[in-house]
Amino acid sequence: MTDYIDIDPPGVLLKEDFLDDLGIRPGTLAAAIKVDRAAIKAIIEGRRAITAEMALRLGLFLGTSPEFWLNLQKDYDLRKAKRERLDELKAQIEPLKVA
Repeated sequence: MTDYIDIDPPGVLLKEDFLDDLGIRPGTLAAAIKVDRAAIKAIIEGRRAITAEMALRLGLFLGTSPEFWLNLQKDYDLRKAKRERLDELKAQIEPLKVA
């Protein structure tokens, strides 16, 4: 297995680069975007993914594009899957041979 640099879930970026820098508490964000505080807490802790709807909400409130949040989530998910399953899947799947 290849050595990898640690990656953080997108919720870490949400907390450190947006909420902390702007002085916004997670509960304040939750109220502003009309979601349960537990949902924001779970995203920040990496226990919940950023969905398309959540990306819309975050984008509207924080002045970012929803694509920004979805791309962060997609990149995180793919990197995590590669770390956890790529070697196993390579051993199971034979590439298509094109003539």
